[in-house]
Amino acid sequence: MKFKDRYKNSLFLEQFINKYIKKLKKAAPRFELGIKDLQSSALPLGHAAKKDLSNSLQYLNSIKSNSLLIISNGHGEDVIASLIIRELLSLKVFSKIEVMPLVGDGKIFDDLRSSKISKIGFQKVLPSGGFGNQSFKGFWNDLKEGMLIYLLKNWLVLLKKPKNYQILAIGDLLPLFYAWSAKCDFGFIGTPKSDYTWTSGPGKSISDLYHKLKGSEWDPWEMHIMKSHLCKFVIVRDELTSKNLKSKRIDARFFGNPMMDFHQDKVIKKDIYNNYAKIILLIGSRFPEANNNLNIFLDYLSDFYFPKKSLIFIPLSLNANVFEVEKQIINYQFTKKKSSSFSLGEESVWSKNKMTLVLGKNTFSNWAYLAEVGLANAGTATEQICGLGIPALSLPGKGPQFTQSFAKRQQRLLGGSVALCESKSIFHEKLLYLLENKKFRVRQGQIGKERMGAPGASKKIADFITSKLKY
Repeated sequence: MKFKDRYKNSLFLEQFINKYIKKLKKAAPRFELGIKDLQSSALPLGHAAKKDLSNSLQYLNSIKSNSLLIISNGHGEDVIASLIIRELLSLKVFSKIEVMPLVGDGKIFDDLRSSKISKIGFQKVLPSGGFGNQSFKGFWNDLKEGMLIYLLKNWLVLLKKPKNYQILAIGDLLPLFYAWSAKCDFGFIGTPKSDYTWTSGPGKSISDLYHKLKGSEWDPWEMHIMKSHLCKFVIVRDELTSKNLKSKRIDARFFGNPMMDFHQDKVIKKDIYNNYAKIILLIGSRFPEANNNLNIFLDYLSDFYFPKKSLIFIPLSLNANVFEVEKQIINYQFTKKKSSSFSLGEESVWSKNKMTLVLGKNTFSNWAYLAEVGLANAGTATEQICGLGIPALSLPGKGPQFTQSFAKRQQRLLGGSVALCESKSIFHEKLLYLLENKKFRVRQGQIGKERMGAPGASKKIADFITSKLKY
């Protein structure tokens, strides 16, 4: 039989993988004592995970069959996973839910205070923050920090799962492959890929032509796994991607985007700040890249003519060093206002000419609802503000995440509701137009709302999961 004929038969590829899985299982004990700096945890979140690896692996094999393992590979994917888990907990159908974050430390799951939730596997924060595919330098730095070793160790943990387990993979190829190779029933939520990224815009690049040839941004090997008898469902991020996968005989569903299920902890009256133009500045959550992004924005804003007093919200991530950020603000001749308080949960308030900067930690969910315009060099947060109907401008940075290619892809993904500015003059021109033209702001914001969808997707997806996976 010719190789190409054998490849068409899905059993051939599965048999090929199984041969190496058996070898890896035999070699597993040699890997289990690996790198010391990798964290392992199979304890309920909120407790110290100090038991040794052998106890953890023994625990993994004793899980009941109505347990669910969720594999995610990115910050946005972790956010989506946490929102879906909250809904699954309310449904009370799984006796145990485990999470295996493949990128970063998965700290967001620490907020899920439930005895039913466990974080398992090995977590390590890589130099690229999970964006090694954006540049060769980022990928190389990740390799030097042991990326392949900890990915392999996580895979070996997964292969020890009993075959009556259920798995939910969230992300792209890596969690999809992990779930399929475990030979358990699984579902897949494909969050990072959208066919808007190649159908919107010029469409003349090599990648656009490649996706057009395939008829989807998803690659043939990914679609092959989606068609596996083990894959019980596929959920994608928009209607267009769902339609294109269905043309490939993959029943891909769209329920909306769980990213839009974040909401305010504190309701703030918008009319209190009517005298100000309200701008939200998103610098990202990965440092020092976030510091570089802040420098770019402050430099561009320093000589911008504001038509009226402007309130600029800068919500920082929990891992941000506020003191370092404030030093950067001082470098641009802002003055700290000691007596001024907006009662927004801010850390500090700074002023310069018509600009007032409001700095706060973990305040995004409250401040996003106040903004009229966004300045955003971020991933998930940019999509969220655009989904709220807030048009945004972005400035490509040095990476590893927010490079020019990433910014262009995001612009096309969101239909131009976030616009890439390639020079200071273009940035000034577009910002002034957004601030002065309310009709244009609303029109651009509506595009973002349409691309991201309405809130409520997490509940719909959780209901669908429980109807498709056996428990």
